[in-house]
Amino acid sequence: MTHFFKRLSWLAPLPLLAGCEAVVLRPSGDIAARQAELLVQSTLLMLIIIVPVMALTVWFAWRYRASNRQATYNPDWDHSTKLELVIWAIPLLIIVCLGALTWVGTHLLDPYRPLDRIDAETPVSNQQPLQVQVVAMDWKWLFIYPEQGVASVNELAVPVDRPVQFTLTATSVMNAFYIPAMAGMIYAMPGMQTTLHGVFNEAGEYQGLASHYSGHGFSGMRFKAHALDGAGFDNWVAQAADSGETLDRARYLELEKPSENVAPMAFAQVDPQLFNRVVNMCVEDGRMCMAEMMAYDAQGGLGLPGIANVTVLAEAGRGTPRPVLGLPPFQVTGICTVEELDQMLASAVPAESTPRDMSPLRGRALEAPQGILGRNLIPNRLTQTTPPAGADQNL
Repeated sequence: MTHFFKRLSWLAPLPLLAGCEAVVLRPSGDIAARQAELLVQSTLLMLIIIVPVMALTVWFAWRYRASNRQATYNPDWDHSTKLELVIWAIPLLIIVCLGALTWVGTHLLDPYRPLDRIDAETPVSNQQPLQVQVVAMDWKWLFIYPEQGVASVNELAVPVDRPVQFTLTATSVMNAFYIPAMAGMIYAMPGMQTTLHGVFNEAGEYQGLASHYSGHGFSGMRFKAHALDGAGFDNWVAQAADSGETLDRARYLELEKPSENVAPMAFAQVDPQLFNRVVNMCVEDGRMCMAEMMAYDAQGGLGLPGIANVTVLAEAGRGTPRPVLGLPPFQVTGICTVEELDQMLASAVPAESTPRDMSPLRGRALEAPQGILGRNLIPNRLTQTTPPAGADQNL
């Protein structure tokens, strides 16, 4: 009996698994439920191949063991059309089924696709989705409710049976937003904006987390997601409005600093342009937004005035270039005036310039480079001593 219990001792940790909750396979949101169905269907299709292969492996090992003299010994056998047909046709059909299932499922469950139903029996009516703006920080989550004008840190509340549209970004590194009971995972990346649609069908408190490693405080980057009825959600918004805290740009820059295991907090007022500035990396005063910068680039750039569009930073922040040649960190600022540009150019010390030799390339026993059409890439050119006609004499 002692030997018997010793052999069964490895089963002792199994009762601890009773405390685990299979939230992925039993979620409370329609999107997560449809993803669970896709997972189960794909697993069952693959088991059609896996189970027979594992069973035949055991059977072959037992059937053709060395001590079994009754097993057929056929050393000249090398091909069977029937076996080849079974071995290749059945897996091919499984792959076709998996491909079709994945194609349909990934399009229906595209995180950017608005919901077409609340649950299996309730289609989406004219109800507008709740807008929630999410910012992944180091190491906490910021949730902004633009319609309600409130915000919260490490705490999310949404009404039951109402579609929710998450708009996500990050401050420093790429992160992964995941509420297993509600919807699938979506990345949040700095300088970019991603979208996720989801819905809760059952009231309760659920776990939200960062599903990918993102640094030292990653383990504490969790939050509670509250699925509330209409009255409960209104009460939660009212409690956030009573906090008296204001989330402006200055407060956000303090909140953005890395911190671990941050307790939930709420903000009664939020700068309406804050999320757009976070996406465009221009929360700090005097920093040009990426959208503005790209608009200038699309027009061909700023030309000569662009060299005056930088200012030295006292403290390096997010999105700050760090030159390797000893230059101080800088950021792009607003457009300078013509007077400021003239003052800058007038105060600059003119550098001594040496005449450039514009004659053709010369070398000992070397031919000039040839193009793909056999033409000389460096034609004869003469040094110009006077500017060409029509050139700006003041440049």
